[in-house]
This record gives sequence, C-alpha cells and structure tokens, in this order.
Amino acid sequence: MADFSAAFEITSAHEGGYVNDPVDRGGETYRGIARVHHPDWAGWKSIDAKRGKAGFPKSLDKDAALLAQVRAFYKGAYWDRFMGDEMPDQAVANELYDTAVNMGVRRAVRFLQSSLNLLNRNQKDYLDLIVDGWFGDKTMATMQALLKKDRDSDALVKMMNIQQGARYVEIMAGDPGQERFARGWIKRA
Repeated sequence: MADFSAAFEITSAHEGGYVNDPVDRGGETYRGIARVHHPDWAGWKSIDAKRGKAGFPKSLDKDAALLAQVRAFYKGAYWDRFMGDEMPDQAVANELYDTAVNMGVRRAVRFLQSSLNLLNRNQKDYLDLIVDGWFGDKTMATMQALLKKDRDSDALVKMMNIQQGARYVEIMAGDPGQERFARGWIKRA
C-alpha cells in the first residue's frame, strides 16, 4: 500500500513556504495552501498572528503546530479523497497526489481515469471507465487490473504526466502571464 509520507515529502518540495505573489492565481499561499481556495483553514490564524512580527515569514517554518496543520490538511483534502492509503502502487499515488494538490482532486482523478481508458487496449483488458473525476471502487479495480497486466505503473504515470503537461500548456496559452511558472510546472510533469 502507498505511504502518504513519501508522497507528501515529494510534493512539499514543490510547494515552498509563504508566498503572496499577485501574478499567481492562488494569491497568498503557505506551503501551497491558497487562502483564496481554503479561507477557513485553521493555519491562517497562526499565520495572521505572526504577520508583522520579526522574522515573518521565515518564522512560520519553525512552528511545529502549524506544520502539523499543513500535513493534516493535505492528507484530508487530497490523499484521503482518492483512497491513498489503499493505493497498490506508490508511483501512481505520488503522481495522483501531486497533481491533485496542484490542479485539484477531480482533475487529477480524471487524468487517471482517462489514462486507464487509453491503456486498456481498446477494452480488451478491461472496460472503459466514465471519466467523471470521482475516485471509487471501479477506478481502483480498473487500476489494479492494469497493474496486474502491465506489472508496473510506468506507462500509467507517463500518460498522466502527458495530460498534466498538456493542461499547463493550455493554461499558458490562455494567459501568457502564467508563463513565468512554466519551468516549475515542467518539473512537476
């Protein structure tokens, strides 16, 4: 079974610390948690209390309670929503988690479902899934069928990465101001 700690460590390397970049669609963020998308996250109270004090924002990274809130947030908001603890393959779990954090759980699951459909040899290995972004027993069983047949997850992870990269290109084509994030996004995909 997949390990949340391993996925969390990889994704955390991309998310950084405190940022308030007016060009970033997420706006004010801490370790990738955007206030605009998660205004009720309990960690914002700690951050607001430290704002304006000496050492801000670096002092946030020394607050063990705040870091524990970050970890709990990511597990509940992303990992648990696709049954991460039950995933049979760490590489798929890592990719699904990282994409979910960066693009949303439903989009990440749609990438997984679409990839599974594209890799089923015209439904000879298993039936197509409905690409709806909801992770459940059918998606899990289909992924297990692919992993049993292929014996590894390389093709599945690469197919998910291709869709992730295509989405980044789509974002930049629609808003050239987002091109400044291209190199970071390429590292993720």
